Amino acid sequence: MSFPLAITGTGLVTGVGLDAPASCAAIRCAIDNFQETRFMDQGGEWIMGCEVPLEQPWRGKTKLIKMAAAAIRECLSGNPLINPVETPLLLCLSERDRKGRVIDDDNQFFHDLLEELQLEFHEKSLVIAGGHVGVALALRHARPLIQELKLKHVLIAATDSLLVAQSLAHYEEHERLLTSQNSNGFIPGEAGAALIIEPTYAKPEPQLICHGLGFAVEKAHIDSEEPLIADGLTAALKESLIDAGCGESILEFKITDIAGEQYHFKESSIAFSRVDRTKREEFDIWHPADCIGETGSAIGLVMLGYLKSACEKNYSKGNHIWAHLGNDDGKRASMILAWQTVGAK
Repeated sequence: MSFPLAITGTGLVTGVGLDAPASCAAIRCAIDNFQETRFMDQGGEWIMGCEVPLEQPWRGKTKLIKMAAAAIRECLSGNPLINPVETPLLLCLSERDRKGRVIDDDNQFFHDLLEELQLEFHEKSLVIAGGHVGVALALRHARPLIQELKLKHVLIAATDSLLVAQSLAHYEEHERLLTSQNSNGFIPGEAGAALIIEPTYAKPEPQLICHGLGFAVEKAHIDSEEPLIADGLTAALKESLIDAGCGESILEFKITDIAGEQYHFKESSIAFSRVDRTKREEFDIWHPADCIGETGSAIGLVMLGYLKSACEKNYSKGNHIWAHLGNDDGKRASMILAWQTVGAK
């Protein structure tokens, strides 16, 4: 069985809240902040989006840095025992080939973020340009840092925005964007997010624990012409269950990065039906992007931050959760999570 990791701290900056409590409360109440942006679609209508309302009208790289820094500060302020110099920062960014990506030099961006924070992190820090699946890649990377190097904490952060003219033009051209002329699309958003990862110490209070990780590639991705039978997500789910050392019967609901497109709902449903052998009354699906829009590489951290809040406040749909993520190029990631007191399984 794998080495489990506890998610012990969160920081969120979204279009519905400038910290984790505000963001999670708004998502729980299904409050969105979808408004007309300064971008126009091909039909001459304003594109709807979910912008993060910072105190100044920053844009581009500066705004990405401000959002990431705020989320990281929130994480650190809630965990005074963390020493940044002894803590690797794994920074999740969009895929390097995504249209409209405003970051041209990842290392320089990382350095600029540290300048903004006025902090130094552990030498094992790195940038993961992984898109949606970035948080799962970061968790996989965090395991040996904690298990073998015996580091006490790893900080995972992400920042991203799709409210960029070139990105919006690309997605509209490919009929991916929700516009006046396309109802099967996503609403663009932006967010910064951070998570504290620790080993699962024996604590009396429950913790959100990641037990299993799985990865695969879907050949019939959203831009392909192939029929969708969800081979990639099915394989990722099976691998994460094996990694967690459990069967699918313990899973009680799922949380995903789906931002509105029918393709992803279909894929999620097919993949779970191919693995599930349990008679169920219901299997709820949560998708926080409904409230904050498509936030790119930040969505995975938002999902886990929201899940932690839901478990703490006792409004989750159960204690064993399937979380899954997917990139446009077919990369898929699956996570098996549990809200539990250490020692129980």
